[in-house]
Amino acid sequence: MRTHTTDKLIEYIKIHRLSLIQDIEAIEDHEVTSQGYPKEYLQGAIACMDHILSVATDIMNDDFQGKGY
Repeated sequence: MRTHTTDKLIEYIKIHRLSLIQDIEAIEDHEVTSQGYPKEYLQGAIACMDHILSVATDIMNDDFQGKGY
């Protein structure tokens, strides 16, 4: 069941994902961000956000087929 709180959480995750992408674009050819995060860390964090968004969407749509939950 979708709730206002759930929608807000999903929107926060999407915004956080965009922020990570902007961080990667900002460091260009550098290997680390100004906070010391390596580019690979940001790429992994984006992949994690993609996975969480995918699972959350499936759960909200009651689509558990083949996921093993």
